[in-house]
Amino acid sequence: MTRPGHWIAIFDTFPVLRARAKAHGTELSGGEQQMLAIARALSSNPDLLLLDEPSEGLAPSVVEEIAEVLRQLAVANTEGAIILVEQNVGLAMSVADRVLVMSQGSLVFDGTCEDFKESTEVQQRYIGVG
Repeated sequence: MTRPGHWIAIFDTFPVLRARAKAHGTELSGGEQQMLAIARALSSNPDLLLLDEPSEGLAPSVVEEIAEVLRQLAVANTEGAIILVEQNVGLAMSVADRVLVMSQGSLVFDGTCEDFKESTEVQQRYIGVG
């Protein structure tokens, strides 16, 4: 951290990390480790934040906490972008502006969340929901 107070903003975003600040990463729970990974990525003020399956293996309450942080980031960071690769459709839809679906390396859907909700064929064929 080169900017004073930057960790304060991270601790405001992830209060649980403030309480665990003296713990080693290996002593953190899976959810705390995921929050730490996101906090570390955010510490450099990236123009693009790429998150790959941030909800994988986490308790539903932790998934919701991470989703809330992503929603806040999406609103606050109007100059940057977040790319979320996520199989948890509920989480993805709760934070996304656009939905892209890939199958075997090819883009098979690109649209708004509303478009995706209306595209039951894409949901059933590629996502297994709908």
